[in-house]
Amino acid sequence: MRIAIVNDVLIIGEALRRVITNTQEHEVIWVARSGEQAVQFCMNNRPDLILMDLVMPGMDGVEATRQIMQNSPCAILLVTASPEDNTGMVFRALGAGALDVAATPLITGQPGTDLALLSKIRTIGKLISADAQTARPASPRSNSSANHEQEPEVLVAIGASTGGPMALAKVFGQWTPPEDGAAVIVQHIDQNFTDSFASWLGDQIRVPITVIDESTRLARGRIYIAKTNDHLVMDGRHRLSYSATPLDYPYRPSVDVFFQCVAKYWQKPAVGVLLTGMGRDGARGLLAMRDAGKTTIAQDQTSSAVYGMPRAAADLNAAEMILPLDKIGATLRQRTQRNGE
Repeated sequence: MRIAIVNDVLIIGEALRRVITNTQEHEVIWVARSGEQAVQFCMNNRPDLILMDLVMPGMDGVEATRQIMQNSPCAILLVTASPEDNTGMVFRALGAGALDVAATPLITGQPGTDLALLSKIRTIGKLISADAQTARPASPRSNSSANHEQEPEVLVAIGASTGGPMALAKVFGQWTPPEDGAAVIVQHIDQNFTDSFASWLGDQIRVPITVIDESTRLARGRIYIAKTNDHLVMDGRHRLSYSATPLDYPYRPSVDVFFQCVAKYWQKPAVGVLLTGMGRDGARGLLAMRDAGKTTIAQDQTSSAVYGMPRAAADLNAAEMILPLDKIGATLRQRTQRNGE
């Protein structure tokens, strides 16, 4: 891949350049020392991937990510010294369109951090390849309760990737599960940041988020989020757990895998929602939900940070409704209230 580096510290930028150039897979096409410079360089010579620092004087990594995704969009991986100390900035940048976050190998001094960075870069390379396929049209589809431990009567399954954190905050700012309902989120994010993401999202919407452990039963009035890099699955008894297979699937956790479980095993009313994201994940799962008689919604192009996953769903005619982000919450209210349909 053609990779660019954005970091205001010379020694860190050089260390990142060495990590990249020591491989035979990638090349560094430019290094920017500020967010402003990165925006200009990207317009003149757009890379496949940017390694973006967060904390910089002047334009920080959040604003640089926002402007790049608006003017000359490309894949962005946040690479910063202490991600856990800047969770607010991390999730704002993810909401602006960054794909993932990694610790800077030089600063952490932890063995294997350069290998971890290269592993994330390879995964993003697979996502970029999958996203390129998204541009080709796919084959069209043929024509609060006192007892929260009770199983929900209605389930909302939401999948998101690039730009997902801010999109999810917007949706849950307008809608939360009714007393007899529950929501499950599958967001593409590294498992090391899931707990921080759940805490951040809960702060945005003032509703507690339950991070799903192994063998979890759904309860009413709650919002759940997938925790690991394995795939979230549901069995016939509606228990949630994780599966490593398919091993070679680039999207982890996969929205498709969970949506297909909902289509197969959830016999009660359900709504599938596919939000902004790179690639095609979730489209076939959303189609399976629609074929099973569930309500299906995809975010529209204008309001998506990256119109990859929702576009794939539109190509498959998997979405009953294609809606702007600010209309999804109201539609969920209508479709999940008692006797709402």
